This record gives sequence, structure tokens and C-alpha cells, in this order.
Amino acid sequence: MTELTSMRNIGKELERKLKIIGINSAKDLKKIGSKEAFFKLKIRFPEVCLVHLYTLEGAITNKDFNKLSEEIKKDLKEFSDEWK
Repeated sequence: MTELTSMRNIGKELERKLKIIGINSAKDLKKIGSKEAFFKLKIRFPEVCLVHLYTLEGAITNKDFNKLSEEIKKDLKEFSDEWK
């Protein structure tokens, strides 16, 4: 089982939160996807914001969260705005 912190952008605090919502490995995160993981995080931790969603997507795609394409960021922002 690959540790979440071995993924790009994932630190100890985000790993802790992901484990609380049942995402315990890199495989789990890749399987569930960034949007579903964000949705679950948002329910449990209302302070989670758009940057967290970018971080999750970056972890899954192995990119720095601030290097995601404008198209992907737009899609993720629209998704995040639904949960404000």
C-alpha cells in the first residue's frame, strides 16, 4: 500500500484528513478521484477549499497543483463552487 504522503502535494495534515474519510492509500485516492475525495472532505471538514481540490487532482496526475492546465482548473473550480 503506497502512502498518501508519497504522492505529489500531499502532506501529513491532508493525509490525516483523507484517512479520516476512509482514503488510506494512493490507490484509494486514484480510485475515488479528486472530485469525490473533495466532496467527502468538504462534508467532514467544511473549511476545505478549491486549493485542496487542485492538490488532490495534482496528486492523482502527479503534477504540482499550481501547474494544472487552465481547462482542468476551470472544471475543478466549477465543481468546487457547487459546494460553497
